[in-house]
Amino acid sequence: MKCRSNRRDGSPGLSGVHRTSLMALLVLASLMLLVAACGGTTAGSGEEESGTSEEEPPENEASPGEETSEVALAPADATVGENEETAMPANYREEDRAQSPPENPPEGVRTYPATTNGNYEPPIYYEQDPPTNGDHAPYWQRCGFYSTPIENEAAVHSLDHGAVWITYRPDLPQEELDTLRNLAREAYVLVSPYEGLRTPVIVTAWRNQLDLEGTNDPRLRQFVDQFRVSDTAPRSGNGCENGRGEPEIASAATL
Repeated sequence: MKCRSNRRDGSPGLSGVHRTSLMALLVLASLMLLVAACGGTTAGSGEEESGTSEEEPPENEASPGEETSEVALAPADATVGENEETAMPANYREEDRAQSPPENPPEGVRTYPATTNGNYEPPIYYEQDPPTNGDHAPYWQRCGFYSTPIENEAAVHSLDHGAVWITYRPDLPQEELDTLRNLAREAYVLVSPYEGLRTPVIVTAWRNQLDLEGTNDPRLRQFVDQFRVSDTAPRSGNGCENGRGEPEIASAATL
């Protein structure tokens, strides 16, 4: 069908080439409007691929409700974990009575989540340094004072029995070493040097740890008194006098 033109004779009109170009522009504009209306992105744009999927949590981030080792705990909240064994191995002694974890612990104590406390042959990897809890050697370290490093796996077993483990830098001044020697005479106190400590003295009980700048800090005495033979340790009260090792100064057998 022919279209009647409204232009007057002799007035300028659209040539065939111009008419074809105009139609092409109109088609292109229509396509762009259609893409915009759909709200999508063209393939290969990279915008969607750069983000993390909503269905998968980012690496090293916990899903909602998942416990991680970064959860802040207080000593009084540290009860025996569901995967920790409380059955006492034969030690031919009466168990010492355990005390409840303190409500008013020394400032700066870090408390870690429960894990497991199985008996395995070394070596065993620990997240904390010095280690605070976890699987350990089948034997425990005899409590007392040592001037040479001891086996982590044996020390952790002593912690499982309720011991307090005081580690010190090998270059600690003599007067401070004398303080530690006196502490090591007490029951359930294990003292040994430890290479690479972040502070001169670190005192550890099962799942609890405190960094100290020296033995004259009153928090050392407070920690020993409050965390020795604590209910937090699964096998607390089972002693550490008959373990492996020959300390220079042996600790008392009982409290």
